Amino acid sequence: MSGHRDLGLHLRYAFEPGEQRGASLGNPLFELLAAVIDKGSIRHAAQSLGCSYRHVWGSLRKWEQSLGEPLVLWSQGHRARPTQFAERLLWAERRARTRMQPHIEALRTDLARVLDDARDQRHQLLSVRASHDIALPLLQKHVAGSADLHLDIGFQGSVDALRSLNDRQCLVAGFHVPALRGAAPVFAKALKPLLKPGLHHLIGCSKRMQGLMVRREHATLARTFPDIVRHALRFVNRQQGSGTRMLVDHLLQEHSIDPGALSGYVGHTEQTHVAVALCVASGVADAGVGVEAAALEFGLHFTPLVEEDYFLACLRGNIGQPAVQRLCAALAGEGWKEILANLPGYQPAAAAGRVLVMEEALPWWRHAQAGARRRARQAGRDGARYIQ
Repeated sequence: MSGHRDLGLHLRYAFEPGEQRGASLGNPLFELLAAVIDKGSIRHAAQSLGCSYRHVWGSLRKWEQSLGEPLVLWSQGHRARPTQFAERLLWAERRARTRMQPHIEALRTDLARVLDDARDQRHQLLSVRASHDIALPLLQKHVAGSADLHLDIGFQGSVDALRSLNDRQCLVAGFHVPALRGAAPVFAKALKPLLKPGLHHLIGCSKRMQGLMVRREHATLARTFPDIVRHALRFVNRQQGSGTRMLVDHLLQEHSIDPGALSGYVGHTEQTHVAVALCVASGVADAGVGVEAAALEFGLHFTPLVEEDYFLACLRGNIGQPAVQRLCAALAGEGWKEILANLPGYQPAAAAGRVLVMEEALPWWRHAQAGARRRARQAGRDGARYIQ
């Protein structure tokens, strides 16, 4: 081989019959490699791809010339087999696509909307910034077909999503919090300044279970969150400002664990549940926190930790917008309940689609408000004693 070559990345898209979902980008190199690795030989790979042995072999040789690296090993009397470089290349590409899956899905939906916008002026658009959730792309597809509503979803952490809402960069922001009835200082500190009863409304969306994701061989070791530290398992964390990162911080406080004792707490972060699950499944990390659907997608063992409410926040002045009203109606409908019933670890919120009283939906918010009022009354009494 001639050695490493500088290759540029070119992205293209096309309008074609049929539907494409997930993080697929249809690259012929990785389709070839996946077929060779999965089928165990070039001949069987060619059959699965519906092309000739000569075509597959020639394509692999061309890619080797372009990449400057061998992709297959072949010797007389033996089957051709992928090189370690080819296996690492396929894994790295899959990891990159998995990390970007929600963004790729959002981009694909945005591009598909080009035709919708050109054909139907009645089509409603609703801008959403939301903490990553596996159910949201399903909701996006559901409302597009049932409510003639396009959700323009951009995934951010819960904190950044609410900031985008307050900066008028979107009409709706999605965030999630555990159903804690006691003290929740991590969530109150991060979210209370961004949510005001007189300014915001909350809309019920769904309930989901968050838990530990580990490979099967670690299932007996990691039964509780402290077990991760107890058995020195490598942890993959979520990014700062995400609701799951706040949940991890809450669990650390609840169990009196110093963050420094959790290997990977600072050094290894990912942006989505599926990216965390892939890191654990591939052996890059041993444990992470995420939703059950992501764990099952990668064949991981899942231990439930806490149930969460996923809310949508909207500024009070925008709750009557036609697009927001269509979304509320869809969330309250039977179709959304059926979607969640078929998604592992999810269930419909009792108040799905309804506008909620913030102090009732977020008990820790009410608790924080009561504490502030007590402190204010005490300050008033102290001031009166000082005047006397």
